[in-house]
Amino acid sequence: MDNMRAQEILQQAIALFSKNSLKKSFSLLEEVISIEPNLAEAHFYIGNIFHIQGQLGKAVKAFNKTIELDPTHTDASISLSVILNDIGRYEEAQKVFEKANAKVKVEGVQDPHINRKFSLKHFEIAEMYFSYNRYDEALFDYNKAAALDSENLEIRIKIAKVYSKKGYISKSFDELRKLKAEHPEYMPARVALGLLHYGKGNTIEAQAEWQNALMKDSRNEEVLMYLNLSSSATETNLHV
Repeated sequence: MDNMRAQEILQQAIALFSKNSLKKSFSLLEEVISIEPNLAEAHFYIGNIFHIQGQLGKAVKAFNKTIELDPTHTDASISLSVILNDIGRYEEAQKVFEKANAKVKVEGVQDPHINRKFSLKHFEIAEMYFSYNRYDEALFDYNKAAALDSENLEIRIKIAKVYSKKGYISKSFDELRKLKAEHPEYMPARVALGLLHYGKGNTIEAQAEWQNALMKDSRNEEVLMYLNLSSSATETNLHV
């Protein structure tokens, strides 16, 4: 009977959490734990609330408690890994992440929410590799991130940048052209394609790309800035 009551309150708390009513949700979650202390999902949502509020130490404790009560709770493992990484406990974060990742591979978990969290982790690792010019490792993790979250189009621009840094300019062009064709309204792809042209000295092609972008978004400040800069550079060269 107590467990049923705890589950009912838990669902109310989750509903409030989804509406960003964190204080009310937290109060109900505490009530759930007072009734059923070993309900892992209650500790998980408490961890999420602490995380949102920036109380990372308490969030780590709550996620660890979740995993202690339910070692199969992949989402808690990923959340814990992300926080540990953020606070500089990199080795510990990597161990938690690899353990959760191995479990997903074995069980073939396809929950989009979990996949997005894994994608974020791979993206963070790729960004770190990129910052140290370790482009092969960066490319590997960017590709993993893209495979897990196809809706995050920024990752594909990052992949194109890695190709460019490695000297694979044609592959970089191919990646951006494919992205632009698949998502014609996605302005960053057009901006990046123009910059790639401009970086190779193809000013006319770059300006054409940015002009086409303006036809879709006439107030895009980034596009206007690049057009003005490229036009100024062209005029300067003409007067030299």
